Amino acid sequence: MPDFQHLLLFIAAGWLLNLTPGPDVLYIVTNSLRSGARAGIVAGLGITAGCFVHIFAAAVGVGALLATSATAFTVLKWIGAAYLLWIGAKILLSRAPQATTDLAAAAAAEAPKPLKAIFMGGFWTNVLNPKVAIFFLAFVPQFIAPGTENKALAFVLLGVLFNLNAIPVNSGWAVAAAWMARRDAVQRGMHWLDRAAGAMFIAFGLKLAFTDNPAN
Repeated sequence: MPDFQHLLLFIAAGWLLNLTPGPDVLYIVTNSLRSGARAGIVAGLGITAGCFVHIFAAAVGVGALLATSATAFTVLKWIGAAYLLWIGAKILLSRAPQATTDLAAAAAAEAPKPLKAIFMGGFWTNVLNPKVAIFFLAFVPQFIAPGTENKALAFVLLGVLFNLNAIPVNSGWAVAAAWMARRDAVQRGMHWLDRAAGAMFIAFGLKLAFTDNPAN
């Protein structure tokens, strides 16, 4: 394990990385805007659960396989890209709400998305992205002291710490988006925000689809 100074650096770097917008942040914000802070927090917890899969997989060597095997990386990459494209297309093709002067009634009329579905959507958004596995393989070992006897255990502990530190950041994104959603101007433009979110999911999917294996 790193010393206290390097541990603080690890925590700070993790917070900065989690503040960087990407598919995970977009998923949290989209759900918060549509269904409130609780939905966004649940989306973040689903993403965190997905990260745990990558952490333990990397510790047992699956992450290394993705980094070195072009076939394994490509298969997971295309599955993940297809999933992001599907989410984007689903949002883009959703019907616009009927015009109404009562925005609160319009929101209440829309059936809320089950929290379990939101959680699993965040989970699969993360698990099906091989770039997350490569990230953990590249980032976490930098903070493992060379003399550490059980490097796999140290990797898991640091990965768990990274994940736990991400929860307040993800929750912050959820609360901020839910607060924005209560503004009248945001509610009036929600349809266009959905379209922008759908386009961004498609862009992230295309970006992932054309990502090369870092080992190449």
